[in-house]
Amino acid sequence: MAEHDLTALMAAQLDRHLVFPLLEFLQERQLYSEPEILEAAAPLVAFLQNPQLVQELRPDKQYNIHMLQERYQIGPDQIEALYQYAKFQFECGNYSGAADYLYQYRALCTNSERSVSALWGKLAAEILMQNWDVALEELNRLKEIIDSKNFSSPLNQLQNRIWLMHWALFIFFNHENGRNGIIDLFFQDRYLNAIQTNAHHLLRYLATAVVVNKRRRNMLKELIKVIQQEQHTYKDPITEFLECLYVNYDFDGAQQKLMECEQVILNDPFLGKRIEEGNFVTVPLRDEFLENARLFIFETYCRIHRCIDISMLSQKLNMSYDEAELWIMNLVRSSKLDARIDSVSGTLIMTTNHVNVHEQIIENLKGLNMRTYMLAKNIVEPAQAAQQATR
Repeated sequence: MAEHDLTALMAAQLDRHLVFPLLEFLQERQLYSEPEILEAAAPLVAFLQNPQLVQELRPDKQYNIHMLQERYQIGPDQIEALYQYAKFQFECGNYSGAADYLYQYRALCTNSERSVSALWGKLAAEILMQNWDVALEELNRLKEIIDSKNFSSPLNQLQNRIWLMHWALFIFFNHENGRNGIIDLFFQDRYLNAIQTNAHHLLRYLATAVVVNKRRRNMLKELIKVIQQEQHTYKDPITEFLECLYVNYDFDGAQQKLMECEQVILNDPFLGKRIEEGNFVTVPLRDEFLENARLFIFETYCRIHRCIDISMLSQKLNMSYDEAELWIMNLVRSSKLDARIDSVSGTLIMTTNHVNVHEQIIENLKGLNMRTYMLAKNIVEPAQAAQQATR
């Protein structure tokens, strides 16, 4: 599965501290001298550590700056030193302290560029502390800035959107509403354009989110369209599975890709999160993906065939015969599928109301031919009449 590993591509778009969870090790690099930074920021740090003094701050940024200067001789130099101190705390792994100081810095900072940089830092700190609700708030705040800010060039804005989507993966695959969040963000025109321009590998995560999110099946058609557009630029077993099933109707190919999908998920740091339950270790997203992928195969196959051999279908679902029969039986009951299982012949029989896909295509072509004929007739006959009138 090394050929499908995206770590190198992901790391290029992340703060190096965000790479640590992917690599499962921590290696600190001390870039600043702690005594120098602490000495420069000491007055403001002391102020912020005093709850009574902090209460004097107001929502008015200019008032706070003036008050700090007049009463406590804390000026712009000390405020900027707070940024460096917060950055130093972050580099040392004190993410909680860094997040607090960066929050206070943004409340006092008048430099818009530095303020955005501080927001990126706070987002990273919240992610590393796994404060997913707060991290999502910071992500949305940063997105608003990126979408509304006047960048020096469109390329700069594009790169910021790509960074945002990469950082967002930590949140989307841990937050309870993350699977909706990734679909909502990645399908926005400007962000989908960024993916198709310079972050094609993010299609893996978008595709996975659509497959496991039953409430967003309406996005499947749009996803398939994008996968087809980018098939020569990026593909992996997850995107190929969908292409085999919904573009080529290649069930054998889909079966093979589904087995590969499982390994891709297990070896992906965002998708392969393991949960310990007693003496068992599960990978919830893997289980959900396989369940929904089998459902996709089953539904697509049933749209094409009226009588289905369960033994043959079990192979396509990568299940034993007994597992497949039980799975189909439960599916028929829960989804109220208009079908019945013939245990004697070992087949699933669809009702006569079932519409065959091939028949649908033929009927659609008949309708298309008729519409084409009428369109041509409506164009040609007036032209011929006009030509005769001029003679």
